[in-house]
Amino acid sequence: MNVKKHFFILYAFFGVLSSFAQGINKDESDTTVYLNEVIVNAYQINTRQHQVPGAISVLSGEEIRTTDGNNFSHTLHTIPGIFMHSGTYATSRIVIRGVGSRTPYNTNRIKSYLNDIPITSSDGISTPEDIDLMGIGRMEVIKGPASALYGSGLGGNINLYTPNISGNNAEALIQYGSFYTIKAAAGANYSNGNLNLWGNLSHIHSDGYRENSRHKRTSLLSSGMWQQEHFSLEYTLMLIDLNAQIPSSISKTLYETNPQAAATNWNEVEGYKEYQRAIAGVTLTNRLTSNWNNKCTVCGRWPDSYERRPFNNLDDGTSGGGFRNRLSYHNSHWDALVGFEWVNDAYHWQMDLDDVLINKNRETRNNYNLFGMVYLRPTSKWNISIGGAVNRVNYNLIDLYSENGDQSGKRNFPAIFSPRFGVNYAPSRLFAFYGSVGHGFSMPSPEETLLPEGDINNDLEPEQGIQYELGTRVNLFKNTTQFEVSAYRIDLTNLLVTKRLTQDIFTGINAGKTKHWGIEFMVKQNIFKLPSFPGCMDVNVNYTWSSNIFVDFINNEQVFDGNKLPGIPSNVANSFIKWKPLKRLSLDSQFQFVGEQFIDDANEKINDSYFISNLRVAYRFPYSKFGYFELYAGILNLGNTHYSPMITVNAVAFGNAEPRYYYPGLPRHYYGGVRFNLNSQ
Repeated sequence: MNVKKHFFILYAFFGVLSSFAQGINKDESDTTVYLNEVIVNAYQINTRQHQVPGAISVLSGEEIRTTDGNNFSHTLHTIPGIFMHSGTYATSRIVIRGVGSRTPYNTNRIKSYLNDIPITSSDGISTPEDIDLMGIGRMEVIKGPASALYGSGLGGNINLYTPNISGNNAEALIQYGSFYTIKAAAGANYSNGNLNLWGNLSHIHSDGYRENSRHKRTSLLSSGMWQQEHFSLEYTLMLIDLNAQIPSSISKTLYETNPQAAATNWNEVEGYKEYQRAIAGVTLTNRLTSNWNNKCTVCGRWPDSYERRPFNNLDDGTSGGGFRNRLSYHNSHWDALVGFEWVNDAYHWQMDLDDVLINKNRETRNNYNLFGMVYLRPTSKWNISIGGAVNRVNYNLIDLYSENGDQSGKRNFPAIFSPRFGVNYAPSRLFAFYGSVGHGFSMPSPEETLLPEGDINNDLEPEQGIQYELGTRVNLFKNTTQFEVSAYRIDLTNLLVTKRLTQDIFTGINAGKTKHWGIEFMVKQNIFKLPSFPGCMDVNVNYTWSSNIFVDFINNEQVFDGNKLPGIPSNVANSFIKWKPLKRLSLDSQFQFVGEQFIDDANEKINDSYFISNLRVAYRFPYSKFGYFELYAGILNLGNTHYSPMITVNAVAFGNAEPRYYYPGLPRHYYGGVRFNLNSQ
């Protein structure tokens, strides 16, 4: 524990040192480099981040590609208020402000977009971690309910954008690491007048640390824009081919004595998941007048998946798509927009056991979202947003296997209105204060929607919540010091929880109410070349404290009122340091502390706190004026900490077996590689 304290004391020292140094030298323009002003689009109108009436986090491409460039959780943990459970390559769960912690093994309480194309399926499942980090040039995250703009997604929104690169260039890398992990990737950008094209191809293969954890993924991501005086046309294409074995969670005994082991039942059948996924979309933006613009996106998606499991095998796929249209007006004192989004998916699945068909179904899901927002600027210091959305969802299930009875049915959920109000007061470029209140909802996932017999559960209701937040942004010393603090509270009703019927079979129920409140802190500090400091340094420190409580929760006749929600650490701290002591040499470090978290609703089982650290070193060799190559190497989990980065909440013990709560984290491991970059001037 003393080591942990020393690390954070060191970071605090660097922050104070940097602020002092910048204060002394704030008028010395020759030694100060300014950060670019950040423009965000997550609230549907291009706005300076300093003036956004709500909490929003923005990551650049360089910030996204942290550590080995393969772990999406390392990227998300640069943002306070977000915690990502990382079990195996095909098993993860993103929790934002305590929302989404109770889903079994995936993320279904957030909404994700790629270049304005929804990549969240109509059943609510999001897997932004599927995208290779080399293909993400920018990320914007809204924390908390944002249904007034994006529909279903009580936890928030993750908006991803491909790199926006000008000129002609090419990049390639090859990387090797522990557990026979190999990654190769190549990308290129082509610009010619009004035409810009970009693409990236990557492949990763690893034997994995645990038994039955081998995985491989090949992905292609491409985007482009043709820009004319009065309109622009953009396209986005994503193709993914993934095969990942599933070791599943293990008992406490195995976790402590043999963390490399897989769950016995999954290991015996060599359980795995494979899928092919395609997403394509075209966006037409029309500049109708100097004040009016219209943006229309049409997209399609075609995922196909097969999962081999101990209890049955699942073969499923989707064909679907939709469109999103947004009409906006802009002048010097106010903006307005109105839009509509429709997504339709035809989801089909069948299950078998020992080659004997168990069921076969087809379900059509429709999501409608009519939204509008007005942004008022009565003075240069005030920015006020008022808006809302009407959302409608319906399901139509067709039973194609009649031997166990016809379980076809329909479910039309009532329309849900989600309002939002926000205000931002920025008396200067140095300070801004904001507050907001907004409503959000999340629809039940497929597993939650269906009863064990296969019938639609007509009694299951959407999860709904209201968020209240206050915060401040501070930019000091010509934007070289950025500081942000926010406080929030979320009141959630119709809590959707998983009720386990067997070790691996579950259904969903509405169980009551929860309250989520917390404080988020982040500081970004830039120490530039000064006579007293070698090189330059970037420091990013964030901390989240949260309390997530059952207010009204009864499950299996047990009352859990006042207990903490499992799967959510109350304290999470992250620190990132990028130091360039020399022009071509960079040293990166990442430190994370995760506090203890309860594993069960009764708050009887605890997943211990842990502290992990990562280091990376890189040296860039210029080989001509047109490009460079870079050698890099790193160590992950430097202290060889034994920890569980993901838990199975409320795992049930059957027979004499222990409940399987734990996904062991990776021990100390290594990687190294070479990256080439070629620029054509």
